[in-house]
Amino acid sequence: METFQGTKDHWDASLYDVKHSFVSKYGNSLVELLAPKEGERILDLGCGTGDLAGTLYECGVEVVGVDNSENMVKQAISKYPNIQFIVQDATNLAYDCEFDAVFSNATLHWVQPPIKAVQGIYHSLKQDGRFVAEFGGKGNVQTITAEIIRQIKNSGFEFKAEQFPWFYPSIAEYSKLMEKVGFRVTFAQHYDRPTQLDGENGLRNWIHMFGGMLFDNIPEHTKAQIIENVENNLKETLYQEGNWMADYKRIRVVGVK
Repeated sequence: METFQGTKDHWDASLYDVKHSFVSKYGNSLVELLAPKEGERILDLGCGTGDLAGTLYECGVEVVGVDNSENMVKQAISKYPNIQFIVQDATNLAYDCEFDAVFSNATLHWVQPPIKAVQGIYHSLKQDGRFVAEFGGKGNVQTITAEIIRQIKNSGFEFKAEQFPWFYPSIAEYSKLMEKVGFRVTFAQHYDRPTQLDGENGLRNWIHMFGGMLFDNIPEHTKAQIIENVENNLKETLYQEGNWMADYKRIRVVGVK
């Protein structure tokens, strides 16, 4: 799930479930790639509000869900009381050879430094355990973020590289990280996945949900004007038949310990 971002918990779990349920929906095909077997113990890393952990639980899996957001974990516990959910950072996993698989959907592009997460995932797995993940790949939402940054600068504000919260790697970059910690990379894919956002306000909802760090130290009224400018400038390319389409590019990887 889209959930790791610094130490401040800015996540609105209700908005996430209502307006951004596509995150879990697209994750269902990743579950097929995982191919969970009954009785396996699986870590759902970046579990969000718990929907994919719920899917795994229904497969007869013993699942543990972890997320850095207390808001997300609270909502997951209320929705799926039979599953163990824990607030934990992806760069500080405390497991040692405990899981048959580590599963992660739409989370690892939030995690810095990425090597710490990959090391923790590797240590969490039993020998021959598998790591199956999907997250933002090279060029993900580039049309949207480039326009936001352009409008921030046009408004007279500085934009520093460290305000960009995401890590969007290529297959080569991420495979190299995996191999460095000991994984055998058995599958890697980078693909376009245009993603429909919800309705006329879909783009601004997406920006409010996921893009908060881009607007650090910008007053609320200026932020609102910037978002309006972004909408106006992107309408021709990203708005189709009453809905916004975000230019998602995803990376999927499978590694074996």
